[in-house]
Amino acid sequence: MASRIGVQVGEVTIGAGAPVVVQSMTNTATSDHQATLRQIEKLTSLGAEIVRVSIPDDSSANALHEITEKSPVPIVADIHFRADLAIKSIQAGVHKLRLNPGNIRRAEDIHRIAELAGNQGIPIRIGVNSGSVPGDLRDKYQGVNENSMWEAARRHIALLRETGFEDIVLSLKASDPMLTVRVNRRAAAECPYPLHLGVTEAGPRGTAGIRSAVAMGILLNENIGDTIRVSISGSPEPEPVAAWEILSSLDLRHRFVRIVSCPTCARTRLDLEALTLKVQKMVQGLQLPITIAVMGCEVNGPGEAKDADIAIIGTPNGLVLWGNGEQLGTISEEKLEDRLIKELKKLERQALK
Repeated sequence: MASRIGVQVGEVTIGAGAPVVVQSMTNTATSDHQATLRQIEKLTSLGAEIVRVSIPDDSSANALHEITEKSPVPIVADIHFRADLAIKSIQAGVHKLRLNPGNIRRAEDIHRIAELAGNQGIPIRIGVNSGSVPGDLRDKYQGVNENSMWEAARRHIALLRETGFEDIVLSLKASDPMLTVRVNRRAAAECPYPLHLGVTEAGPRGTAGIRSAVAMGILLNENIGDTIRVSISGSPEPEPVAAWEILSSLDLRHRFVRIVSCPTCARTRLDLEALTLKVQKMVQGLQLPITIAVMGCEVNGPGEAKDADIAIIGTPNGLVLWGNGEQLGTISEEKLEDRLIKELKKLERQALK
């Protein structure tokens, strides 16, 4: 496997042994800078560390200066078809560009973008999607596969390097999770650039999370991947949440509250789904790397409670609250929220010591 070089995106480092970075993308009209900034701020509160915005037209490019100036995290300009929009984005102070080699192909355009980006210290992500592999490569390699996708990336890398530009991030995404795995394994073996992982066109929330977890789980477990995005049709707000869940499940990064809850069965002594969702809503966005267990009965509840920082267990005598592996007593569901907030604040104070 090639050694990953480091790329600086604003104050965030990608590659070079840095922690895997969580990304997301807005779906507001970028030309509406106020709406876009509100969404960026929300995504940031949910864990996004870099946010990409689409630049489909001049009005979007014109809004970039305001967005980059006020955003709490680095901004990536997503460019397709028009090289002049990449240049306007550089001039607006964007922190990174994403170019698609499937639709910006003229060598002179790529060279000009690379020279300007290099002068400003702005990295470029070469974003190869399975749906936009150049036609000549589809013909040469008999379809869309790891060979045609890698060749599209390699060709674009060569164009950037002709100007001496090396500040490159590479992404190779397919809607097929296993094609995503194969092509990223190849990229990891053959180039030193940081890799951004994702499954493109992954589908609605549930499907997208599963497909992304399959591809990213395999790759990250093989130490492949420096930054990730879970792409979801619709609101992007679940994206950073899902990305952090993947990283936490792989024991790579822990930043937010982890919730453990049991599947329901005939022994369940409370409305477990409603209570779990209530707890999840209460702690959403809380940057505290602890575990809360919500368990339906006394079979596995005490065991999970001993391993959790806070646990709520349904028993024949009602809800039992645990903290730091010790039973704190029985509590009514009406008083649970206030008590849970109190216990969370106690853990926050302990974490700051």
